[in-house]
Amino acid sequence: MAEPRRYSRLDRVNQALREVLADELERIDDDRLELLTVTGVKVEPDLRRALVWFDTLADGARAGDALVQHRVRLQAAIGTELRLKRTPELTFAPDPAIAVGTRVEELLRKLHEPQPPEDLPGEDGWG
Repeated sequence: MAEPRRYSRLDRVNQALREVLADELERIDDDRLELLTVTGVKVEPDLRRALVWFDTLADGARAGDALVQHRVRLQAAIGTELRLKRTPELTFAPDPAIAVGTRVEELLRKLHEPQPPEDLPGEDGWG
């Protein structure tokens, strides 16, 4: 019988940070953070820094500015909720996977659209 997959400590810390951040963001009353989702977190092995990826249906630049403005509050929530050796300093970035996925979907959609026939040489009276 196969042993259940065990996740590394950093994977568990990343998931815990994502959950704490998502919960705390729901409590912050800032219009710039509406429709924002924390899509992932990657903490450095020494726990000094963590990169937080986000996606939003609103203006991504405004949401990023709001996250930076509320960074101290978010770090305090992590310090309160989780028992870690140290609380990582947070940095924020739009999730690149979302943009790539959207672009791939757009390309696939174009492949399935009917294409107008290309003009053949000589049919327009010039060839």
